[in-house]
Amino acid sequence: MVSGRKHLILTGSIGSGKTTLHGRILKLISKDKIAGITSWLKPMDGVYIRDNITLEECMVGKFNFNSTDEKCKMTLIPEGFLELGISSITKAINSKDEWFSIDEIGFLETGCEEYCNEILNLMNKKRLIACVRKQELPFLQMIIKRDDVLVVDLDKPYGDVGCVIMASGLGKRFGSNKLMADFDGKSLIEQILDTTEGIFQKRVVVTRHDNVRKLCQEKGVEVLYHDLPLRSDTVRLGISTMDKYIRGCMFCPGDQPLLNEDTIMGMAVCACNDKDMMWRLSYDDEKGMPVLFPKWTFEELKSLPEGKGGNVLIKKYPLYVRNFPAESKWELCDVDYQRDIEKLKEIKKSTDKK
Repeated sequence: MVSGRKHLILTGSIGSGKTTLHGRILKLISKDKIAGITSWLKPMDGVYIRDNITLEECMVGKFNFNSTDEKCKMTLIPEGFLELGISSITKAINSKDEWFSIDEIGFLETGCEEYCNEILNLMNKKRLIACVRKQELPFLQMIIKRDDVLVVDLDKPYGDVGCVIMASGLGKRFGSNKLMADFDGKSLIEQILDTTEGIFQKRVVVTRHDNVRKLCQEKGVEVLYHDLPLRSDTVRLGISTMDKYIRGCMFCPGDQPLLNEDTIMGMAVCACNDKDMMWRLSYDDEKGMPVLFPKWTFEELKSLPEGKGGNVLIKKYPLYVRNFPAESKWELCDVDYQRDIEKLKEIKKSTDKK
């Protein structure tokens, strides 16, 4: 929904979980059965497809014991796609249904040109959610490169995105180093470390607090320790640590304890599909952090005006800014005063009860 794309394609290597995730997403889309085609393998027999609504099924691939091809020992039976496959899609096109599901588009499917053409016809008229094999086949590559498709590669769902955790604030209004303040049994800095764990290709905490540095080192998190005074210094130091293969970088504050892991992951997935855009967390009319910046902004981030942050680029390039909606307004709330942390603790308690 946030990406603005029409279709959802799940891809990845064998065993990456495409089919499992596909099934879970279908349940989120609708409580009822969604029109579509399901395929499955009968060992030492062949591949079959089934119409999800009528439950009619037929064979589309026959196991070939004499094949010398180690990657595929199936012989295409196009009649299955020409009859059941195309008829299922045609019925869906003429129905009121919004979505159509195909749990496998791979080698066999691309061998039937008529079936492939009908899939493209479907994509022009309905919304498709499908699992696509990760193979260098022209039809498969054409599908995943369409402008109206959101692609999630389960081998690397968040792409080559880095993260800078900004932990250099002095906490003057708080009265001490707020990043070490307790929040639900963990310090604030530990909260954001847990929230961003396992998502990014590279992650670094930029801080001028020795206790934050020591905690990060204990947890095996890369940390950049400095004594420079300005926000622009923190941004510059953080972006300078990103390797050349990093295609985008999220700047996360260290003092937003209700920031949701799903939000962070969603922003990263969207950035994989819209690599030139700046993604900013928002709730209704309220804009905030984190912000994920694309590769082309890195040089300007290194040379921001003294004391300024990435908001300079957001104002400079408004047409390249996309807002990612938070699940609640509390995700955007940071801790400035002692009373803020107590308020957010109460909100978390009430949310956990629900």
